[in-house]
Amino acid sequence: MSTLSERLHRGAATAPSQVDHARRLVADWQLLADLAFADLTLWVPLRTGAWWCVAQVRPLTAPTSQPEDLVGSEVQGPDADPFRLAHREGRPVTEGEPDWSGTSPRRREVIPVRHDGVVVAVLAKDTNLAVTRSPSTLELTYLDIAADLCLMVSAGTFPPEKLLDAEMSPRVGDGLVRLDAAGRAVYASPNALSAYRRLGVNGDLVGADLARVTRGAAVDGVAGEAVAAGIAAAVAGRFPDPMDVEAPSATLLVRALPLQAPGAEEGALVLVRDVTDVRRRDRALLTKDATIREIHHRVKNNLQTVAALLRLQARRMTEPAARAALEESVRRVASIAVVHETLAGSREDVVDVDDVLDQVLPMLGDLTSIGPAARTRRVGGFGELPAATATPLVMAVTELLHNAAEHAFPADGPPGSIELVAERDGDDLVVRVRDDGQGLPDGFDPALSDGLGLQIVRTLVTSELGGSLLMRTPEDPPGPGRPGTEVVLDIPGAARPRR
Repeated sequence: MSTLSERLHRGAATAPSQVDHARRLVADWQLLADLAFADLTLWVPLRTGAWWCVAQVRPLTAPTSQPEDLVGSEVQGPDADPFRLAHREGRPVTEGEPDWSGTSPRRREVIPVRHDGVVVAVLAKDTNLAVTRSPSTLELTYLDIAADLCLMVSAGTFPPEKLLDAEMSPRVGDGLVRLDAAGRAVYASPNALSAYRRLGVNGDLVGADLARVTRGAAVDGVAGEAVAAGIAAAVAGRFPDPMDVEAPSATLLVRALPLQAPGAEEGALVLVRDVTDVRRRDRALLTKDATIREIHHRVKNNLQTVAALLRLQARRMTEPAARAALEESVRRVASIAVVHETLAGSREDVVDVDDVLDQVLPMLGDLTSIGPAARTRRVGGFGELPAATATPLVMAVTELLHNAAEHAFPADGPPGSIELVAERDGDDLVVRVRDDGQGLPDGFDPALSDGLGLQIVRTLVTSELGGSLLMRTPEDPPGPGRPGTEVVLDIPGAARPRR
């Protein structure tokens, strides 16, 4: 299935600003569908003269009148006449007779979607006529607000310029208050009244200055002033960002929208949602996140202390083999410390492996005392990986780089080069460590090698990462007269995007 942007580009909405406007409408049109008790579909004209449905939403407040999926369907001929009329004249068009062809009768209104004076699409609003409703104050208010918003869509003043998070935005059923041009409540839904009761506001909201009432309920005077200013801004015709108002016993998310339809009474719509439990969980997660980052910071400090103690002990050793073993341990501990340092500065349990390796690579030259200096180059990107994958991967890679720097080049030969390559193969991560050195010894079998470094790499790759290790001579020698060596790590699933 193509994306909404791709479908819009196929129609009349070809300019980036027009596509963005249509995308913002679709992101916010659940509000309109719920207020109108109607299904909404977005249609764009094609060069063939037909009209193509690019998006669809059903109401949460009423039974659907369009149970079938209309996205991708085309309409032409007489059925498309209301679309063409609304698009050409730039005004809402209501079909005269209900449509009785489906499982339930429905009436369609077609609304032009205008942006910067240009009609870029049309919005079809289909109402299920089989549902019998009592003319309650709530329903009449919903329909009245929906009519205003439809006129604003036609005039190009809705949706707002800023794309909102539809998942967190309050919905119609959470709580709704309609304000007049003076900012006083003319209607408050039962859920809105209950929400304000939880804030500690007693009495009816109708007739009250909602901005002042909301400001008085907030425990934080600055936050209360900001929410009140947002409500006043909506009454004045602007689209403020949703904001929280916190009282001792509850927290409400408040979203205010202007209602300034041409020829209609001006005012504002205020949606409220009780987010007390959500904010409590958010604070708990922030506390846990800070605790985890502090743990990573302390682990990093402890590892650096261990590395310093090992380094001091290495300097006191007179036996070269023992000193070399301690220096290798310093390098391994320092590599793990860099990973924890990265985690301590991150708000998520993921590691930018490229950044870690860029910090580890300079340490290899400092700790490599055998063989000539080697130039190390990184090609490709590892990206972000979970800490459980990044730590063994960094250790395995540093072991391989250190092994190549110490053993690939003869002591009396010219300096060589080492290349670290990261490649993505679907969800798998393929890491190659290549050098242009003297190659593998005759009869060398990495599976039978008793070297500590290769044993560590083999254990990390197969046991920790569930991958495979291959050491071989490259088919195309990297340097003249020297066969070189290539080590390939194949790690399944490491490159899979995080959910």
